[in-house]
Formats: sequence, C-alpha cells, structure tokens
Amino acid sequence: MPAPYPILDPYDQGLLDVGDGNRIHWEVSGNPDGKPALVVHGGPGSGSSPRNRKHFDPDRYRLILFDQRGCGRSTPHVADPATSLEHNTTAHLIADMDKLRQHLGVERWLLFGGSWGSTLVLAYAQAFPERVSEVVLAGVTTTRRSEIAWLYGGAGRFFPEAHARFREQIPEAERDDLVAAYARRASSADLAVRDKAVADWCAWEDAVLGLEPVRPSTAPYAGRPEAGRISLVRIASHYFAHGAWLEEGELVRGAGKLAGIPGVLLQGRHDLGGPPHTAWELAQAWPGAELRIFDDSGHMGGTGMGEAMAEALERFAGK
Repeated sequence: MPAPYPILDPYDQGLLDVGDGNRIHWEVSGNPDGKPALVVHGGPGSGSSPRNRKHFDPDRYRLILFDQRGCGRSTPHVADPATSLEHNTTAHLIADMDKLRQHLGVERWLLFGGSWGSTLVLAYAQAFPERVSEVVLAGVTTTRRSEIAWLYGGAGRFFPEAHARFREQIPEAERDDLVAAYARRASSADLAVRDKAVADWCAWEDAVLGLEPVRPSTAPYAGRPEAGRISLVRIASHYFAHGAWLEEGELVRGAGKLAGIPGVLLQGRHDLGGPPHTAWELAQAWPGAELRIFDDSGHMGGTGMGEAMAEALERFAGK
C-alpha cells in the first residue's frame, strides 16, 4: 500500500451557478491532464474535505472536490435560517454534478464516495452511466427508508441510553417519526430550538460510532464547527425525512444499469450506522461489482479498508 499522497493545494477553483439562487463550490488538484475523478462527500450536508486528496496520486489523477448545495463553501449556506431547502433534493444534486462535469470539460470520470456520498454516486451513475468510468464506494448506503429506520431507531438496541435521550427530546405525539420531527426543529426560525435539535442529533450520531474499531480523537459530529453542524443536521434530516426522494430500494433494483462499470464496494463489518447487508445486496444486483467486507473496520474505516481503497485507486489510475 502506498503512503498517503501529499494534500496539495488546488490549482483551480470557483463557484458554479446551478440555478435556484445556488452556487456550488468546486476545486481541482493534481495533474490537469490526469484521469478525472470526483469525490462525492457524505452527510448529506457535511461539505468536502481536503483530506480526501491523500487517497489519489496527484501525478495521475485530476481530482475534483465540490460542496453540495447549502454546505461547505457553497452559497447560500443553510446555517443562515433564511436559506430555503425547497430546491435541495437528490435530483437537484444529480443535475449539479453533471453541470459541473460539463463546466470542467470532463467526458467521463471515476466517482468516489462514502456513506451518503455512496448513495449520491449510485443515483448519479444510474442516471448517467455513460459518464462514469469506475466507482469506488466505502461505507455503502442507498438511503432506503429501512436504512434510515435502522440508523435512527433500530441501532438504539445497542445504545439504549443514548437513544432514549434522543427520543425524549421530541414530544411523545411526534415520536412515531423522529427524523421528520428533528427536521422541523432543525429548520426552525427559533434559533434556540434549532441549536438544541442540532446538538441532540449530533449526540446520537456520535453514540452510534461508540463501538467503532477505529475511534476518532474528537466527536466526529459534535466536534464540527457550528456552521458545519447546522448544515449537516438541517440537510441530513431534510433528506432522510423524505427518503432522499427515492423509491424504496430503487438504487439496488437499478444496479443492473451499472453493468460494465467497474465497481469496488468497501464495507466495515462493524458499521452500525450502515450495516453490511446493504453493500451485499447491491453487489448481488450489480454485475461485476467487487465487494470486500473488513473485520477491522466500521463506518469510520480501518486499516484493511484503507489498503483496499488505495489498491483500487492505484489500479484504476492506469485505465
């Protein structure tokens, strides 16, 4: 496994007008003549991270990072309570990605994503399979309603104390749909209500990572800057309350559209946020996809997953 590559500064960046008053921030690093690759961040609402550059050989990849609508350096930012989420849906993000591809003059690109990023990669690739050269996914999700119900309900079997606190922040009459209840509060004009919902949501997300084999030094959710916490919770709860505007099981059923696109699916055995059965089901439906499940990894990854990710990106760099 090669050592992590240097995190080089981008050589080009900008804001792309994608309509509805939104401009998405993008940046390009590496080799201008290299293989195009797009990193699709998670959350939804997390924003991109320069740390992702360490996975890609800057001599061989033309690496593109972007911030999805409403988060990161895209404008307007949803930390401003006046910013509407009306035009922030999965279909909008798919269209934004293809507008960015055209803006940068890319014919086909490798797509790399994890967690929510894997859902958005799959949705884009099934909409535009001819535009995708390869796919590498880690912590595979498809944002089915059953997956959302597990993350914000079923996983409470492992963390009953934390889940009780998460539930008890919502009046009993609204507890049948916790995600929708949090979505309403995260977009409240009352900033005290919003901030409490954000804090409670982040506390639950951090609790689910409590059994990870690789433990982060700080709380991955509660430890973010304030604007980052707000964008994550506001956007994520908005998407999950609507099932990401996808028919239940749509991305697994549609995986046959990806036949001929090399795909590598990397999954932690101990991923309680996105259990391995989703990656397994997707691999059964995607002709030619490679699935690897790692006993030393959870949602935050691990040594085995990191090595396999590096191997896949090295292999695809030469294509």
